[in-house]
Amino acid sequence: MFLPASLIATIGNWEAMWVFGFSCLAIIPLAMYMGLATEEIALYTGPKTGGFLNATFGNATEMIIAFFALKEGLFDVVKASIAGSVVGNILLVLGLSMFFGGIKHKTQIFNRQTAEISASMLTFAVIGLCVPAVFLHTVRPELLDTWQYEPLSLTLALIMLVIYCLGLYFSFITHKDLLGTEHHDAASPRWSRRKAVSVLLLATVAIALMSDLLVKAIEPVTHSLGISQFFVGIILIPIVGNAAEHSTAIWMALKNRMDVALEIAVGSCLQIVLFVMPVLILVGATINRTMSPVFNEFELISLIVAVFIANRVAGDGESNWLEGIQLVAVYLIIAVCFLWVK
Repeated sequence: MFLPASLIATIGNWEAMWVFGFSCLAIIPLAMYMGLATEEIALYTGPKTGGFLNATFGNATEMIIAFFALKEGLFDVVKASIAGSVVGNILLVLGLSMFFGGIKHKTQIFNRQTAEISASMLTFAVIGLCVPAVFLHTVRPELLDTWQYEPLSLTLALIMLVIYCLGLYFSFITHKDLLGTEHHDAASPRWSRRKAVSVLLLATVAIALMSDLLVKAIEPVTHSLGISQFFVGIILIPIVGNAAEHSTAIWMALKNRMDVALEIAVGSCLQIVLFVMPVLILVGATINRTMSPVFNEFELISLIVAVFIANRVAGDGESNWLEGIQLVAVYLIIAVCFLWVK
């Protein structure tokens, strides 16, 4: 009922706080249905494909939001949302998944090889973001305020897209047996494949609509609260845009399917950096809105810290609630620091 309520509030030009609240409440049950549909699909296709599909549909919302921000020339907001998505997925989403899953199941096991390969891909992705930024900040700082960096941006985007495609080919074709997950439960699908896919598609469309309304209401709401636009981009937009996959990852961890939760969190980060950002750069070039790949210093430090922790967590192939709460604590520290950015 909150979905039509948010539409009525928008059409009726109610205060932004009403649209914000109704949209948030509408996303909660929609995210639950997306989680149920993804779980059913994972039973047909396996946890890796299920996690990949969930990360893809979850990031579609954020990609649409980022495109409209890019079209308006809000490059800092787009880049902040990219950095915030990576930090949020690794620290907040994975942390909450490990915490709640660990409370219920004490210790959870996941495929160590899959986690290590995903973590190494994520390390490459962050290196791809750090090297151009360090180069432009130190060697050629005069390019920062010009459009001469456009060839660098396009080249970086193409390289990342190629690596992303090769990573998919590695995971699903050449090494699918090596990276497969063994199942010891006798779970069987409750929905047909067609029903699961239909529910997933409908929930994704509805979440995209609600997220769009929500993001439009964020700026006036945060302006009245005195929160900076940068904080909106790096903390609020990623949480709102990825709300569906966040809840799904936690749901999978509670079901003792940590492989899927890990694939959702890390796979979403890979898609954001290696697919969403390059596509935004390439699409932006076609509308004369080529985005610079340069992130500020604190964004880079946050990304490096998040990837370092991801590599540490993936090293032993198991997780518990204490590791989860540690990840959440690091995220809160970073979020509080970003709150003071003006």
